[in-house]
Amino acid sequence: MRVFNRHISTRGLTLFAFETVLVSGTIMAAGHLSGSLETIAGAAWKIVLVTMLCELCFYYNDLYDLTCVNAKSELIIRILQGTGAAAVVLALVSVVLPAVRMGNWTFLLTLGILAVAMPVWRVAFDGITSDPHLEERVLVVGSGPTAMTVANHMRAQHDFAYRLVGFIEDPSGASAAGPVLGTHADLQQVIEEYAIDRIVVGLTDRRGKLPIDELLQAKLSGVRVEDAATIYERMTGKILVDDLKPSWLIFSDGFEASRVTRIAKRLFDLMGALIGAVLCAPIMLLTALAVRLDSPGPILYRQERVGQNGRLFTLYKFRSMRVDAEQGTPIWATQSDNRITRIGRVLRLTRLDELPQFWNVLRGEMSFVGPRPERPFFVQQLAELIPFYAARHAIKPGLTGWAQVRYRYGSSVEDALEKLRYDLYYMKHLSLAFDLTILMDTVKVMACRKGAQ
Repeated sequence: MRVFNRHISTRGLTLFAFETVLVSGTIMAAGHLSGSLETIAGAAWKIVLVTMLCELCFYYNDLYDLTCVNAKSELIIRILQGTGAAAVVLALVSVVLPAVRMGNWTFLLTLGILAVAMPVWRVAFDGITSDPHLEERVLVVGSGPTAMTVANHMRAQHDFAYRLVGFIEDPSGASAAGPVLGTHADLQQVIEEYAIDRIVVGLTDRRGKLPIDELLQAKLSGVRVEDAATIYERMTGKILVDDLKPSWLIFSDGFEASRVTRIAKRLFDLMGALIGAVLCAPIMLLTALAVRLDSPGPILYRQERVGQNGRLFTLYKFRSMRVDAEQGTPIWATQSDNRITRIGRVLRLTRLDELPQFWNVLRGEMSFVGPRPERPFFVQQLAELIPFYAARHAIKPGLTGWAQVRYRYGSSVEDALEKLRYDLYYMKHLSLAFDLTILMDTVKVMACRKGAQ
């Protein structure tokens, strides 16, 4: 399923729905035990607000990323961290909005019950959903690089209920890192013998090698059939660029943001940049002072970047490197880069160095959300090495973006390729709702200091 244009697994939605009931029920139970049930029961809005704040804290502790948090020990630690964060947030909100207060005993009982009930519920949920009868048995047709990429992701993830059964041998002769159950001629027999629910076609070269009749028969008999790019996109939130054909981009759903969506996005950019500039003015003032005191040189850093449709513009940032950081040929910033100043490292981790780009957003050169703007020197290099790299310039670059919140700071061609996969996914599913979820993730990145190194 897609929620706010992001692929969400049935497991994830089920987990979120049940925990909404669990947290709301916990508040009601705490109210009953503390003797204030009538007051809390009559304030439905308060229960909804507290539930939302608790689940937001759980979300920021990655508790709804079933692949990220899989080990039981880590799960319990994150639940306790999320519950503690919820306690702090609720206490602060109660100070600002006294009407939200639940009463001391209700507050303490709610946190105590959650600290016990959440780990028990999560362990039970993990046990139930790991039942093989609740998983789809998947057969991959092909054993080349594309098939193996999808298979590896399928094995590593825990969000989607896919169980890889095996492979159908690739006519090209590529070997699979897993059980090969037969050839194309054996497809129907394999489906029946292994009770296959879904077939993923991962052939790198399909010309004259695609078992059309066998796949059609499988589909008509109720087996789901899809190509590798589709399931890869669903599992990872990015586009499989490696073996991508131009026809897939042309005929695929998405990549068609309406005029209304683009106008709404621009209005949101204008309002967001104005409000952000006003609210962040004290922070920007302190940041400017810190940059000035930390090292000699200008406070702001100006650099030419490539914008929408290849147009060049001047990007503004708080300076995070020494003045003599680059001489001659441009080079990527790397982890533990000795050119970065002391305050610059903090600015990059918290993304505070990006705040002057509010001006670029107001000027219409950037959007709040979009691909990261790159320098012309690197764009020229990457466009020659990476297929479809130029496609990312079809929309405005962003102050933040899907690639920025899902992947580390890039410093190589491999990193640029990985970020392109995310950028194309964003472009395919572009919407204002998707932008809002990315902004939520950006706050998470800043708060957890997962920014560039």
